[in-house]
Amino acid sequence: MTAQDDDRFLGLALSLGRRGLGRTAPNPAVGCVITRAGRIVGRGWTQPGGRPHAEVMALAQAGAAARGGTAYVSLEPCAHHGKTPPCAEALIAAGIARVVAPIEDIDTRVGGAGFAMLRAAGVEVTTGLRVAEAMEDHAGFLINREHGRPLVTLKLALSLDGRIATATGESQWITGPEARRQVHAMRARHDAVMVGAGTARADDPALTVRDLGISHQPVRLVVSRRLDLPLMGQLARTAADGTVWICHGRDADPQLIEAWQGLGARLIAVEGRGRQVDPAPMLTALGAAGLTRVFCEGGGALAASLLGADLVDRLVVMGAGLALGAEGQPALGAMGLDRLAEAPRFTLRDTRPCGGDVITLWDRAPG
Repeated sequence: MTAQDDDRFLGLALSLGRRGLGRTAPNPAVGCVITRAGRIVGRGWTQPGGRPHAEVMALAQAGAAARGGTAYVSLEPCAHHGKTPPCAEALIAAGIARVVAPIEDIDTRVGGAGFAMLRAAGVEVTTGLRVAEAMEDHAGFLINREHGRPLVTLKLALSLDGRIATATGESQWITGPEARRQVHAMRARHDAVMVGAGTARADDPALTVRDLGISHQPVRLVVSRRLDLPLMGQLARTAADGTVWICHGRDADPQLIEAWQGLGARLIAVEGRGRQVDPAPMLTALGAAGLTRVFCEGGGALAASLLGADLVDRLVVMGAGLALGAEGQPALGAMGLDRLAEAPRFTLRDTRPCGGDVITLWDRAPG
């Protein structure tokens, strides 16, 4: 195989893995391509719920054709016995002669052990290709394993002058239908969609993925220190499906706790900070619950608390061509900054038009 072939087939494995984003937590969304004599004989990606793993799916499709072939995997094959046997072991048993993967799995149960197991069995291992792409695709899983919390993407839909609603609270719709469709696609690639209590009370959102032909739904997550959310709203009426989670303060009203639990919501009690839930222990609790990718849609107080605690990894800004004036509601609540040096900074990754709006994508600035 040539270096060009390796790059092409590993690129395909990465693209297959992206099919699982938002569906495989707490496991990574891995893709696998198996080739023999330059021809693809098996393809697979991590299935909903995190198993079967990508390698197992690809090996099942390849069958006997896998023997002597090359497996392109978007992350180091696992080496530990969990609910399924190690993928490295499955590759060896199938007679795979070579494995190409971009990066190690930093999970303490793997951490190079998968590659070591393969090499010990005489399988050639090639690493270091498409590293940046793999780090991007697996960012949620890697952050969860390294920091114990999910990756946080903050989305802001705002006017030219940085407002998210009029003075009366009207916000539907600042951006156009094309931008809103993009939001649904972004929701689908995350494990959970998160809003603050103010947004839940003002907008009565469903927080679902709609109009994309997608059957799965992310966790619908609300952050409410006092748990004072509408008990007759959309979230309450649909909580029985098990996808409504609420992070609340430990001092929330016991009657409200009982009411939401009775509706079927999953409640997560965390420490408070002033009038809000402390974002750091909240995200740690969500990471422990298995979430790896959270898509936050505000409002201003929650967004400000996450930014102020330096817990936003990616920022999506959807800018609309209208102005609402100083009386409009700002995109961010108070952050208590006195100096520019204290402000969280982001690096521009991409800018693109979307209907009549503009989407800018930002990453946390290095350092």
